[in-house]
Amino acid sequence: MIKKLLKGNIALCEGAITAGLKSYFGYPITPQNEIPSYLSRKMLEIGRVFIQAESEIAAINMVLGAAITGARVMTSSSSPGISLKQEAISYMAGMQVPALIVNIQRGGPGLGNISGSQSDYFQSVKGGGHGDYRIIVLAPNSAQEMYETAYDAFDLSEKYRTPVMILSDGIIGQMMEPVEFNRVEKKESELKEKDWILNGCKNREPRSIKSLFMKEGILEKNNVKLQEKYKLISENEVKYEAYMIEDADVIITAYGISSRISKSAVKRARRNGIKAGLLRPKALWPFPSKIINSLAKCNVKFLSVELSYGQMVEDVKLALNGKSSVEFLGKTGGELITEEEILNKLKTL
Repeated sequence: MIKKLLKGNIALCEGAITAGLKSYFGYPITPQNEIPSYLSRKMLEIGRVFIQAESEIAAINMVLGAAITGARVMTSSSSPGISLKQEAISYMAGMQVPALIVNIQRGGPGLGNISGSQSDYFQSVKGGGHGDYRIIVLAPNSAQEMYETAYDAFDLSEKYRTPVMILSDGIIGQMMEPVEFNRVEKKESELKEKDWILNGCKNREPRSIKSLFMKEGILEKNNVKLQEKYKLISENEVKYEAYMIEDADVIITAYGISSRISKSAVKRARRNGIKAGLLRPKALWPFPSKIINSLAKCNVKFLSVELSYGQMVEDVKLALNGKSSVEFLGKTGGELITEEEILNKLKTL
């Protein structure tokens, strides 16, 4: 098995290519610039499509158009760039068009800075555009997971005919780690044929893919259909990592780079006689609400650790439904939480 030392952003590219990525459309913004830079060369080398669009809005609409033909397509950006893509993401959800969207988060609000952050949680998991919709949101916490998540995201997207977002951060995107190429390359000819795509209607009935439904009652029917799909996703696609939670008095909830730091803090806490554990959502939507609720007891406390001023903590509170108390520890503006800070917070709990 091949192993390479790669940045998280490059590992993601390799995972997407191995999964059969056919077309990439993007626009530069730090700290995700390694993705379009790498793909601008790599995609041409292997005979696939790379286009640097004139804007983020153009890029996401190119994704929409290409995805309707059945191609495996992807775009990437960082925080404010993703904000510009929201209208088309809503269109894609309403049209049930699969694609991969990558957000390597930076500090905000506004243009903020180019350091890593986790302040786009609300935007990603609550539906950042208009209308009643959801998208699957995955949260890798290593270069290895960036590779594997990008690969798996395409199958997940096509299984449910929905956009999938990888929500990472500038730290995971920029850090270099050994990555095992443990996925089998998918050829276009090997991919499952789709019976809904627009590829010319010769010898078949015409098809229509749209999100505009003007006749009375038709939009409601489409929304009901979407909600049924989201319920199915919620039942089948919950992903999480549990670490030392069996006897924990304090359970940390964290994702992405915060979960890496939190895991180290849990190990130190155990050495100091504090029974701490970690529950890491690997998918932020659907959220692991049931498992969190099952861990709730009056003598078990929770601590949400995030590079924000409190976003995922809201979903932790909803999941616990008052059965356990919840504390929060966060930073923003590109600042990292340290093991020491988490350990000190655990001691107070």
